[in-house]
Amino acid sequence: MLLVNLGTPEAATPESVRQYLKEFLGDKRVIEKESLLWKLVLNGFILPFRSRRKARDYRKIWNNENDESPIKTITRAQAEKLATMLEPLGKHVLVNWAMRYGEPSIASRLQAFLAWGCDRVLIMPLYPQYAAATTATVCDEVFRFMMRQRRQPAIRILPPYYQDPCYIEVLASSLKAELKALPFRPDVIVASFHGLPKECSLKGDPYESHCQRTTQLLREQLGLDESELILTYQSRFGRAKWLEPYTIRTMKTLAKKGVKSLVVIMPGFAADCLETLEEIAGENAHVFKRYGGKNFAAIPCLNDSEPGMLMIRQLAMRELKGWV
Repeated sequence: MLLVNLGTPEAATPESVRQYLKEFLGDKRVIEKESLLWKLVLNGFILPFRSRRKARDYRKIWNNENDESPIKTITRAQAEKLATMLEPLGKHVLVNWAMRYGEPSIASRLQAFLAWGCDRVLIMPLYPQYAAATTATVCDEVFRFMMRQRRQPAIRILPPYYQDPCYIEVLASSLKAELKALPFRPDVIVASFHGLPKECSLKGDPYESHCQRTTQLLREQLGLDESELILTYQSRFGRAKWLEPYTIRTMKTLAKKGVKSLVVIMPGFAADCLETLEEIAGENAHVFKRYGGKNFAAIPCLNDSEPGMLMIRQLAMRELKGWV
């Protein structure tokens, strides 16, 4: 069994971030452009300038004790805890983790599984909502590895779990617990998902509808209406039109309308990372308070919490039926 998350630079340095961004932005699933102009812009402008800026952002959230990004620390912990939870199934059930971009690579982990004699592998992309730029590119990498193998193991891929009852219940119960611990009551809760170019939706990517469905079910579970729990999209990149409303613009709008207390949850992220710890808890909090907001809280992702791990275990057991 292989848990897969997006990835991270190996160090919070411009050189390491540049290497990571080159692999990430060079994926045709992520940036669907193959023109010479795009390559010139990527190598001549985006990589040199964005790498330095993002390196500063990574340093703000870096796990200095382990000298790694939090997403790597958390994903490792998720795999280790899942392995412990599945021990009753037998020693033949192995659990590992990988990053789509950066290290440890998917290919290296699959090679290790083959070396251990595994003939059945469950791939678990930790993306609740499906997008070609996330889930599909994990599958691409898995299948590229398999194409080079003469003796291939059986492969299963965890489907998107954006409306899975356990996922929704865990999100809701975790949010309720976090809200009780806050020193203020939020006027509005914002559910911020990672953005996606609008063109991708027009081409048939189901991501937008998945995010909407997750938010709808979460509202029903919490007993909130559309004005109390708002759906937004973050991390816009480039000049193209992305899914709206944009999270950072919503921060400004809500503050100007008189909203004083705000909570942000990020249901599309299985682990806290740069986009949650720096972009939301840092940049977006600053914008909200700058335009009149007072109280702001970014709710942690499910990470390797007990409820989060119970959900991952349930998803794994569902997909392992007939194998164990």
